[in-house]
Amino acid sequence: MDLTPSPQEEAYRNEARAWLEANVPEPFEGEKSIADPGYVEYLRSWQRTLAESGWLGITWPKEFGGQGLGPTEQSIFNEEAAKATAPYLIGLVGISLIGPTIAMLGTPEQKESYLSKLLHCEEIWAQGFSEPNAGSDLGSLACRAVREGDHFIVNGQKTWTSYAQVADWIFLLARTDPDAPKYKGITCLLVDMKSPGVSVRPLRMMSGDSVFNEVFFSDVRVPVENVLGEINGGWKVAITALMHERMNLGGSITVELSHFLAKVVDMARQRGLTDDPVVRQKLAQASLELEVFQMTSARAMSAVGKGQAPGPEGSILKLFWSNYNQWLVQMAQEIAGPYGQLAPEDFGGLSYHYLRSRGNSIEAGTNEVLKNTIANRVLGLPKSY
Repeated sequence: MDLTPSPQEEAYRNEARAWLEANVPEPFEGEKSIADPGYVEYLRSWQRTLAESGWLGITWPKEFGGQGLGPTEQSIFNEEAAKATAPYLIGLVGISLIGPTIAMLGTPEQKESYLSKLLHCEEIWAQGFSEPNAGSDLGSLACRAVREGDHFIVNGQKTWTSYAQVADWIFLLARTDPDAPKYKGITCLLVDMKSPGVSVRPLRMMSGDSVFNEVFFSDVRVPVENVLGEINGGWKVAITALMHERMNLGGSITVELSHFLAKVVDMARQRGLTDDPVVRQKLAQASLELEVFQMTSARAMSAVGKGQAPGPEGSILKLFWSNYNQWLVQMAQEIAGPYGQLAPEDFGGLSYHYLRSRGNSIEAGTNEVLKNTIANRVLGLPKSY
């Protein structure tokens, strides 16, 4: 694996950096809450600006508004956007997870109907996977879809659904054959959130966020042409989507973690702790592990750049990031001492970061499930169940 950037990659980075410097908007004035329509429109506007300027969906085919480039260019842009402190993408679930899956597995009509609107934030998407009794073991989902003529009738519940309160569509897994083995009888449906029978209830987390939601389906009618992939073949669709999700943990997260680590080092200096041998050892360990994460991300990206589909290596990235971020924030709290308990907007928002990090080992696949995936599909060990 050669990490030396080519002249073309350097030129691309310079072009991206210049565009971001000229176009990143001023920070939003007010509370950055999804409950604020003004903030939602601010984020929508930023995504439209990116799409209209050709800086979104970099790996997407040009006919759908992308650049038709590879994952290296996508990673470069993500890194530069993080350095420029650009607003986050309110349509990130669609851009990084759902859009690529539709591009791979969708019909020509589905690609034409959804991808351009998704890219330009005309439509925001949510991911309807987890349920109250089917999170880590997604194969145990109970949401039902029964076919009646040219429609499926959906009943059930999803939970931990990001951005459902502002979503226009949901990428839904439902059980369509209750008699089949649990991973065989699942179908992926593309569901209009404005359909009669769909209701959303936001969930407030201990960090104060309400990004997650419960979504309820009561006799919701979904046209058969909204099946993504094959009927009863939804598990393949789910795995494809999750691999894309985990592969998008690379460049931008590395930059964000670097920014946070730099703040922790400054905090240690301010508190006169840089001569403490234990603190120095922990800071050094944090720097080394961040380098390991960056190299692991580059290795996975290199494989995808050679034409390989995202594989189980994405689980390594997700597991590494979950553990690292929680450990880093815990170390920051130890260095901050009592100051770490201040209000979220004070002392670098450390209390918020600490509370929010508790969910890292659950979201996008729990640590326990990821360890099983790595053991079985990367190391070749026998299944533990």
